[in-house]
Amino acid sequence: MKLKIAILPGDGIGPEIMQQGVAVMKAIASKFGHDFSFEEGLVGASAIDAVGDPYPEATHRLCMESDAVLFAAVGSLKYDNDPTAPVRPETGLLAMRKKLGLFANIRPVATFDCLLHKSPLKDELIKGADFIVIRELTGGMYFGEKYQDNDKAYDTDIYTRPEIERILKVGFEYAMKRKKHLTVVDKANVLASSRLWRQIAKEMEPQYPEVATDYMFIDNASMRVLTEPRFFDVIVTENTFGDILTDETSCITGSMGLQPSSSLGLHTPLFEPVHGSWPQAAGQNLANPVAQILSAAMLLEHFEMKEEGALIRKAVDASLDANVRTPEIQVEGGAHYGTREVGQWIVDYML
Repeated sequence: MKLKIAILPGDGIGPEIMQQGVAVMKAIASKFGHDFSFEEGLVGASAIDAVGDPYPEATHRLCMESDAVLFAAVGSLKYDNDPTAPVRPETGLLAMRKKLGLFANIRPVATFDCLLHKSPLKDELIKGADFIVIRELTGGMYFGEKYQDNDKAYDTDIYTRPEIERILKVGFEYAMKRKKHLTVVDKANVLASSRLWRQIAKEMEPQYPEVATDYMFIDNASMRVLTEPRFFDVIVTENTFGDILTDETSCITGSMGLQPSSSLGLHTPLFEPVHGSWPQAAGQNLANPVAQILSAAMLLEHFEMKEEGALIRKAVDASLDANVRTPEIQVEGGAHYGTREVGQWIVDYML
């Protein structure tokens, strides 16, 4: 298969983990005879520093002209520590999602048996947990009208029927492919926007009679994800709730460095790790590249390269079983492996 892939390393640890993600994809191309081309674009703080825009038009053109986008992370202490900054790295991420029409973020949550002890949760709670969180990505408070002065600020949590219907459709269809269980997470007892979500979900239920659909307030869902993670199959929720919920799920896997995701919608699909840019660790060869590598696997699987994706997953599993791990998930007394060493081990395993 021939694919043009836009590479957006971004900030902090982004360039380091991206290097490993690309190396894995090049190994796949070599082994299976594919033709993958890669072109890099600026995004985030590095783009602000270079051209004054966190998502430059040149980067957008590159993304639109590509078959897929492999993205790492944005964020910089320079901007985190300056609340008055007129433009921020994260603005570029929001702009990219909006311009590419990436309204559906797909975040799988699964455990690795050899890493159960790394979770703060009890083994018996999380062993066998396997679910997907589908987060609406281009609406809600992150994109609604905003205002701030010295005495007052507000963010508008706005959703329209078409926005809700299309993300719920994604949720129902994923449930049909899995265990036919969908949980709609909202705050319908307080928020008008959530009541519209629940109303529309109720209207759509009859279209998917095989799917067992239940409803859960976000506060309850946040607790149940940690105390009964095996209850869930597919969760669908709005932007802000999904952002918080998917970070919480890192307690199940044991590290945010293990969680990949995809963002799908109107234009070019995007694949990225769920963690941030961890600027404090930039350049230190400490960052876990597994989430970036698994995001590459999701990219391949999106284009029906299932054997290739399965090989990457097998290599990742083998690296973890062999204790080839970055420090945050390494066993006590285990050998030290950095970002580059983990990535190279996975490449060597596949070849």
